[in-house]
Amino acid sequence: MKSVVDQYTGIHDAGLENRREHYRSFVKHYYDLVTDFYEFGWGQSFHFAPRRRGESFEASLLRHQRFLADRLALKPGMRVLDVGCGVGGPMGALARDTGASFVGLNNNAYQLERAKAHTRDVQSLCSFIHGDYMQIPEGQGSYDAVIAIESMPHAPEKTAAFREIFRVLRPGGLLGGYDWCLTEAFDSRDAKHRRMKTDIMRGNALPEIAFTTEVCTSLETAGFELLAARDLAFESDPQTPWYRSLQGRDLSLRSIPRTPIGRALTNLALRAGEKLRVVPEGARAVSTFLNRAADALVEGGETGIFTPMFYFLARKPRDGDAVQTEETPPEPTRR
Repeated sequence: MKSVVDQYTGIHDAGLENRREHYRSFVKHYYDLVTDFYEFGWGQSFHFAPRRRGESFEASLLRHQRFLADRLALKPGMRVLDVGCGVGGPMGALARDTGASFVGLNNNAYQLERAKAHTRDVQSLCSFIHGDYMQIPEGQGSYDAVIAIESMPHAPEKTAAFREIFRVLRPGGLLGGYDWCLTEAFDSRDAKHRRMKTDIMRGNALPEIAFTTEVCTSLETAGFELLAARDLAFESDPQTPWYRSLQGRDLSLRSIPRTPIGRALTNLALRAGEKLRVVPEGARAVSTFLNRAADALVEGGETGIFTPMFYFLARKPRDGDAVQTEETPPEPTRR
């Protein structure tokens, strides 16, 4: 593991152009290192969500996923691409809920094996491709819809990534997703803001973090009609912000690994485990940079300079289509 840690940090520290040039190995090394940590502390859905008062962390994740399913009007018979599908938590849940067929695309072989295990009960609706969303190994117009749940921050160039998604969508097909973004509150002259951004990037394998406006521009430049775009962080109840899960304010056994105390205890246990040679050398280094990133995510949320849930809904045009807006969304169909 230590050699993989060294390779990952080496790519990150070499600068933006190096991260973009080597994004495949950058992201692959990252998820080789962190997937087990994520499943231990987060479950099968590696993303955030706006929370309602009294709503559990797990319930908020499911509602956040179903929001996309509703906006995309997912139903039986549809073929849906999940770009950057992680370990298959969201696609499995949405396949069970909507009856649509999903194809999960991921460049990390270990995560794909975990995804196959997690979706075994709906394997007739879930299949997988080991590949890169910058070069999707599918023909033009192959999909009815595409979801991208916090996977696009890894793209080395957003417009190129959206163009590739545009290519594999059928005319009239919808793309819906959530992106990690800087907000207009970010000030590049502020050293604290720059440090938070760097810690988030280093701890999450991001070549860069785009502003919300850049995401919209990239979608339109790629050819999409932008139907909706807004930061859903503002939809959290003030008492349960999206970053609450990292603050140690949720009291449950499942939440302990996500808390500052739980993260510190994990780090101590890994340090002892490395000395006793019962965990791989480098495990504590991974835990350390994940902890630093978690603290930066909380700071980014508290200051309002960062959001992990910039929602976008876009459509591939077809001749004669009128532009739909968020006020006239497609009607969802449920089984």
